[in-house]
Amino acid sequence: MKSLAELAAIRDKMKNKVVLREGSGDTRVVVGMATCGIAAGARPVLNAFVEGITAADLADKVTVTQTGCIGICQFEPVVEIYESDKEKVTYVKMTPDKAAEIIEKHLKGGQVVAEYTINNYKG
Repeated sequence: MKSLAELAAIRDKMKNKVVLREGSGDTRVVVGMATCGIAAGARPVLNAFVEGITAADLADKVTVTQTGCIGICQFEPVVEIYESDKEKVTYVKMTPDKAAEIIEKHLKGGQVVAEYTINNYKG
């Protein structure tokens, strides 16, 4: 059994991840976490976004959430990015490496990574 101090440290560490998922930023990253998404690898993608956004110091601007079925199972894992006053961007066949690139180029740099979007998928 963990000591009370160890449990408090774990709680504090995880608190940042929970706040990030429930945040109030202008940008929302939504990861499809239905059965099809999880089977295709959405959980590591979700974790990559949560950890990457925290590391990039974007937690005050970007909220990461999960949703159920997005309806395009053949493209899972799917991530949708909603930004105020911009059209939604749908990224498909996501991986943790692609998530890191999207954080750097799209969320930090403002440039959509077109090659990963549903409109440009060449599967």
